[in-house]
Amino acid sequence: MLPPTQRLPQARVLIDMDRYFVLHAPRQTGKTTTLRTLASELTAEGDTAALLFSCERAKTAGDDYPAAESLLLDALREAAERTGWPKKLLPPDPWPQVTPGSRFGSALSEWCRRSPRRVVLFLDEIDALQGNSLISILSQLRDGHNARHERHPFPASVALCGMRDLRDYKITSGGDPGRSNPASPFNIVAKSLRLGDFTADQIGELYDQHTQATGQEFTKDAIDRVFELTQGQPWLVNALAHEITIKMGATEAITAGHVDDAKERLIRQRATHLDALVARLHEPRVKRVMEPVVAGSFPDVDVTFSDDLSYVRDLGLIKQKPPLEVANPIYREVILRVLGAPSEQYVMVNPRSFVQPDGRFDLARLLEEFVVFWREHGEVLIQQEGYHEAACQIILMAFLHRLVNGGGHLDREYAAGTKRLDVLIRWPYTGPEGERLMQREAMELKVWRAGKDDPLPEGLAQLDRYLDRLSLSTGVLVIFDRRPEASPWNERGDFEQATTPSGRQVTVLRG
Repeated sequence: MLPPTQRLPQARVLIDMDRYFVLHAPRQTGKTTTLRTLASELTAEGDTAALLFSCERAKTAGDDYPAAESLLLDALREAAERTGWPKKLLPPDPWPQVTPGSRFGSALSEWCRRSPRRVVLFLDEIDALQGNSLISILSQLRDGHNARHERHPFPASVALCGMRDLRDYKITSGGDPGRSNPASPFNIVAKSLRLGDFTADQIGELYDQHTQATGQEFTKDAIDRVFELTQGQPWLVNALAHEITIKMGATEAITAGHVDDAKERLIRQRATHLDALVARLHEPRVKRVMEPVVAGSFPDVDVTFSDDLSYVRDLGLIKQKPPLEVANPIYREVILRVLGAPSEQYVMVNPRSFVQPDGRFDLARLLEEFVVFWREHGEVLIQQEGYHEAACQIILMAFLHRLVNGGGHLDREYAAGTKRLDVLIRWPYTGPEGERLMQREAMELKVWRAGKDDPLPEGLAQLDRYLDRLSLSTGVLVIFDRRPEASPWNERGDFEQATTPSGRQVTVLRG
């Protein structure tokens, strides 16, 4: 484990200044561990009683704010008793008996009045509070903060810890996200901090602890590959290493090949973290952001889009800064696999029948079989697809995944506004001398939409750049016609040869 407080130095600065703040990050990135360690360090210094407790159990209270207060105060007391603090530092027992709706704030005031140390409070899983319960608790924190002085003590510093940023809390509690709202519980917050992902150096530092403990080395290529696949997402970084060292039982030096195998295993297993993430794909506010990302189109920017965008960033699904794209290659692959799963059930051909006698993959036959599949099922699948704007891309990716996944790999690249989806098929095989070789086939997917010009010229130029980056001499451009005047379904699937601006000969499939 990396030293948690080094990942969030700003928190200590704000606490020393007696500030209230928000700490947010996607699930399983280390928020709880960081705050628990920080609380222990602050308490050990001797002048602070710092306590972390979870709001999770109050989720069942819903709008019942008296019940939420009782559940939170029980959780707070239990967390304090688990610390092993001397009795003089513990909260009062019983709590003051006051009117529901003010019990939480009054309890904190009484605790601070009795405590010989300044009290610092970390409310973990604050997202669990809903509706009126959230408004009540945060309003009491605001009132206590604004009235605090020597005769009316209150926690010196409070951190609200969860997935959501300050903006989304304002919306949830009825505040205006676009301006400072005097009636909002959030006008006391000094700053909103985000716990960041690991850097490549931090991944190396983390894995080096394993090497120091066991002697098993992670090669530089392995560390670079982990960073490339995860972009430093902490759960993924740890899960890949656990998969390799424990579940796969690797005993030799760990290479990039081990990392790729572990990535495939994680995705197939659909670990809880990944399942929880993709379960949100059909939430309306998530779909409004993710559908144009998958389709490669420009999102409709209306008054709600920036709020939706902030929410999806807080979930960790997309990168924190432009361009608008999925946060890392593992999420990128999982998203398309999940969205394409219903279409994949329609693919009946045998994947092994596409392996040629020399071990290479028969891409030409795959394209021919896709034309048959598209003519038979395309219209129905497009109508059924929830991500309607990206339906063509999702269906082709489902077809490719069904046929390639048995022995090869699919690398996908897509982002909002690119007007394309790039795909690289990697197929390992054995050469005539027994050497291990890798077949690589590149494809680019584009959609011809109503009122637009034929995307062939633009697609050839884009495919040219993609092939140049991959150092490949040829590729495939697939153009899906979504115009009302498109050919009947039973006539779609024409092949033609075309030349890219740099002179490459490529295959064009019009579907």
